[in-house]
Amino acid sequence: MSTSSETEKLEDASPPPIAEAAKQERPPVTVTKPIPYTFDLGNLLCNDANPLPHAPSAAHISSAARDCAQALINQLLTTCPITSHPSDGVLMTLPPPTFPLPREKPLPQAKPPTKWEQFAKKKGIKDKKRGEGKTVYDEASGEWVPKWGYKGKNKDGEGDWLVEVDEKKEAEREKEAKGKTVRGEARRDRVEKVKRNERKQRANERKARKSNPAG
Repeated sequence: MSTSSETEKLEDASPPPIAEAAKQERPPVTVTKPIPYTFDLGNLLCNDANPLPHAPSAAHISSAARDCAQALINQLLTTCPITSHPSDGVLMTLPPPTFPLPREKPLPQAKPPTKWEQFAKKKGIKDKKRGEGKTVYDEASGEWVPKWGYKGKNKDGEGDWLVEVDEKKEAEREKEAKGKTVRGEARRDRVEKVKRNERKQRANERKARKSNPAG
């Protein structure tokens, strides 16, 4: 019985064989190669120019890939700034990429121009951006205001408490009709201009229908 107990004590004192083997086979953190690695940290890329043996085995390829990954991690931790945020956690800022990656898909082909684009090019008409040309600078207020519509520049003078009277226009107004005021002159001119433009538009539409009866 004493011999059995002593054998159990010796077995307990010896380290586990699996843990000891794993400790011995753990690769080092530092990686040194005859040809130094080159990095493109923006693309998380590590270039290894060291040649592999002829017909390398899976173990050689796995070891080379592991060394590249370890060297890339070491370069990131020693080169890139690391910050900590309460909401986002720990962040690493990568530098801009230096190696141009190829496109996954070919370049899109240019779309053929539409009929309007062909007409605009022939007439020299330039496209305007959305909202471009719809505002004008108001020197009185020092702000950019709309040309038309609500608080438009074309309504200047309609709400003024003091209006300058043109004697000639005032005399013509009295001859034409009674009840018209100087204050509404600007609005009447604006409404008349809109009606005149609408009449021209209808005339152009009639002319277009006559010139192209099939359409």
